[in-house]
Amino acid sequence: MNIFDYSRIMVIGNNGSGKSFLSKQLAALTGLPLVHLDVEYWLPNLTRPPDDWWRQRNIELTAQEKWVLDGNFPQGDAMELRWAAADLVIFLDVNRFVCLAGVIKRHNNRHGDGPREYREMFDARFFEMCAAIWNFKKSRKAGYLASREKNPEIEFCVIKGRKNMHKLLREWKNK
Repeated sequence: MNIFDYSRIMVIGNNGSGKSFLSKQLAALTGLPLVHLDVEYWLPNLTRPPDDWWRQRNIELTAQEKWVLDGNFPQGDAMELRWAAADLVIFLDVNRFVCLAGVIKRHNNRHGDGPREYREMFDARFFEMCAAIWNFKKSRKAGYLASREKNPEIEFCVIKGRKNMHKLLREWKNK
């Protein structure tokens, strides 16, 4: 796969899987504009947006000619909209222990790609996220694979683990 053949890349995966890291690297490598869905999704005071507002925002974001979209936020039919607009979907399939370790490591810090007021702390939201990470394989992963089945014409790349992610990045940088 030649990463330079794509102009609309969507990066999905579990919390803490490395989506933001990979997306930044891809944007730097390809020159594609980077969109962090963490920034786009949250309204002031970390309020979740209404479905219709989020849907419209996704239509606006995916209408751009080129992008790397970093994040999940499958609220309503937003994921399906983004998937249909992408020409490449990269799914980071990272072990949940690795994901949990990454999220715990960055706790009490501002996630560099999130809204200004968002800090990952040991609070109810943090423990909800940990539960979501733990149950990812049973819940959200199945939805991603179902989206793949609905969109067989969209290139789909599964990267198993961070080691393989770094290996692919080295290969792409050497092209």
